[in-house]
Amino acid sequence: MSAGPSPFLEVFRSRRVAVVTVLGFSSGLPLALTGATLQGWLTVAGVDIRTIAWFSWIGMPYLLKFMWSPLIDRYVPPWLGRRRGWMLATQLALAAGICGMALTTPEDSLLLLGLFALWVAYVSASQDIVIDAYRTDLLLPPERGMGAAVGVFGYRIAMLVSGGLALILADHIGWKSTYLAMAALMGIGIVTTLVAPEPAAPPALPRSLREAVVEPLRDFFVRPRAIVLLALIVFYKLGDALAGTLTTTFLIRGAGFTPTDVGLVNKGLGLVALLSGALCGGVLLARVSLYRALMWFGMLQAVSNLSFVFLAWAGRDYGWLVFTVSFENLASGMGTAAFVALAMSLCNRSFSATQYALLSALASLGRVLFGPVTGALVASFGWANFFLLTFLAALPGLWLVWRLREVIVTDR
Repeated sequence: MSAGPSPFLEVFRSRRVAVVTVLGFSSGLPLALTGATLQGWLTVAGVDIRTIAWFSWIGMPYLLKFMWSPLIDRYVPPWLGRRRGWMLATQLALAAGICGMALTTPEDSLLLLGLFALWVAYVSASQDIVIDAYRTDLLLPPERGMGAAVGVFGYRIAMLVSGGLALILADHIGWKSTYLAMAALMGIGIVTTLVAPEPAAPPALPRSLREAVVEPLRDFFVRPRAIVLLALIVFYKLGDALAGTLTTTFLIRGAGFTPTDVGLVNKGLGLVALLSGALCGGVLLARVSLYRALMWFGMLQAVSNLSFVFLAWAGRDYGWLVFTVSFENLASGMGTAAFVALAMSLCNRSFSATQYALLSALASLGRVLFGPVTGALVASFGWANFFLLTFLAALPGLWLVWRLREVIVTDR
């Protein structure tokens, strides 16, 4: 008599997990277009490094998205329901904004390009709010670890497309055609939103805007050691975020690789390593405690930043490039899977949009708020010392994981 499928295999057969994977693609597609790919565009166009570093503030909506997330928790569009209605609206707005970027250039109108990019970042952050909330509402507790992993999987595939593939395409067909192609790919998210299921037991709608603003915060801050938990959210990915702020510029200008090299190795091979890390992280999350996953994966994230130090010393060395990209992305994928599982475990489903938006915004603090500082650090200390500092920036997060080990196990 044959046994039925294991609960682990059942997770892979879940329609909910499949939808989360594709929505991860929709969520990840715009980020590189206002981040690493735009950074490559500006670098090739000859924009100075300090100006490029200031462009990292275009990501400020990702940091501030908790400010308008209560509106998404409270109000329901007249189409497709509370979560899917907002997803459709943001996806259509993203396609329009990316087209706007395609019709401008850094040489002719750097300010206008920046404004279009800011709009894309704002709408992308809004899409993230609702997709994160939808995922939290939709997935059953046994699906959260793998759901976090496949969400990262879809997200990073999108970043390969809008990062690595976009850089390669730009080398051959130009930036305008590349960005128009990226706008068309938002159609994948639109179709998925139209066919996605509703949560089996939708959480109650806040009765007023005041309740949507106040109750999520009250609910979170009455928990034991809530402030220290927020500090963990800020610091856990800080070193990883700082290291990634100027990676594209470092590889092109600092190490001397071409945009095609960056597209093929950093984005292509890097994606394979990152997806492997995310899926490996998802498998391990189903077998070990969340505390152990956060600690082990966080240690790998920190050490992986040191590989950039050796690449900075080696220069245009393809062996070091392959090792560095593979190691860093593998560790980052595992760390991100653990972080997303932690964030979902901390959210009350009645306020999932607001609470998850707050947590993910705090996680973006290093990448966005300190972006301009990274340019000054590189200019003052050089690339090798900069990446050494990003390793040191990862250590407080590991200490906080250890400090909160009992709370993390309880929330799990």
